[in-house]
Amino acid sequence: MKKRKLLALLLAGAMMVGLAACGGDSGSSETSAGGETVSGNSETPSGEGKTVKVGLICIGDENDQGYTYNFIRGKEAVTEKLAAKGITVDWQVKWNIGEDSTCEDANIELAEAGCDLIINNSYGFEPFMLKVAPDYPEIEFIACTNQASWNDDLDNTHNAFANIYEGRYLAGVVAGMKLQEMIDNGEITADQAVIGYVGAYSFAEVISGFTAYYLGAKSVCPSVTMKVQFVGSWSDASEEGNAAQALCDAGCIMISQHSDNTTPATAAQNNGAFHTGYNNDMISVAPDSSLIGTRIDWSVYFEYAIEAVANGQEFDQDWCHGMDEGAVVMTELNTDIAAEGTAEKLAEVEEAIRSGELQVFDTTTFTVEGQPLTTCMALDTDGDFVADDKEAVFDGAFHESYFQSAPYFTVQIDGIEWLNSAY
Repeated sequence: MKKRKLLALLLAGAMMVGLAACGGDSGSSETSAGGETVSGNSETPSGEGKTVKVGLICIGDENDQGYTYNFIRGKEAVTEKLAAKGITVDWQVKWNIGEDSTCEDANIELAEAGCDLIINNSYGFEPFMLKVAPDYPEIEFIACTNQASWNDDLDNTHNAFANIYEGRYLAGVVAGMKLQEMIDNGEITADQAVIGYVGAYSFAEVISGFTAYYLGAKSVCPSVTMKVQFVGSWSDASEEGNAAQALCDAGCIMISQHSDNTTPATAAQNNGAFHTGYNNDMISVAPDSSLIGTRIDWSVYFEYAIEAVANGQEFDQDWCHGMDEGAVVMTELNTDIAAEGTAEKLAEVEEAIRSGELQVFDTTTFTVEGQPLTTCMALDTDGDFVADDKEAVFDGAFHESYFQSAPYFTVQIDGIEWLNSAY
């Protein structure tokens, strides 16, 4: 049986989560929408060594310059890291695969092509992956961002995510410092410190991320409020831009996002608002607007999993790490427009998160309908989208991704206004 985290072994059921996902690749065998394989260059290290054939199934391609591009970055980085260890990664990549039966077909095709490990990087891919995995017990199947592997009775399935809420909190600190500087300089009033957030779906991962972001901003700008507009898609550049525009029209002067494209950044710049990004440094597309971003460094997990396969070792079925392990990183700070002292504050807060001194979801820092949060279940064990197992509030904080890698924070806290919902 594959190695499972101790906590995962103790769990009794599933939970509701959500997460945007896309991916891409370069310099490898690639497949465009419809499943047509396109040959590419094989990446091999100098000298002899082990070779692992890895399939990567992507919901998009590199053109979003956001989430998909971040997967490409992870793929390229891990290829170089493992080459230095004498391990060749033979990538087989499928682009623009839908969250439908084409994903099942893609998993079958990669399995039949002889892949040792197949990575599915969209949340909606997992059900289709699970249809295929039982037929290929010798192949390891990974669903990034999802949650079924620890209780699906399959030894060859895995889930992986990172504590991105840590990076979200830090990005919020940067945003909050800019807003507070504008208040202090008389550019805006305290009640005009309004953030607009473009969200993909009203799922746990998105809610967790924007709540962490808001709490980071509030820690340095007490008067800040936030409006959230969901677009009902992981990757729709037009709708993301429209949502950002609507938020600017509603008086938001700082824009952030949990969506795959750069259009919220360009919309912010076009409206004279500021912006913090996700999955990529967006300064190049919005140099007068984008302050900073945060992303998961997928190469950390890829290295762990691929090296384990190369060496014939077991690896966790549910994996999650954060800033302290290098799995969550910040993009470059735009010092030309950031508030004075931001870099120093950022370093201070990051160290507090790394050391455990600062808990992102410290229950003394927010309320729910005017009351402190004293209890909240983490996991949904019966599929009714109501968490009913594992108390997540203890030791003065909500412990996100403690019982499972995929987030489960779905609380609607005071100070954040949902303009709509999208499931």
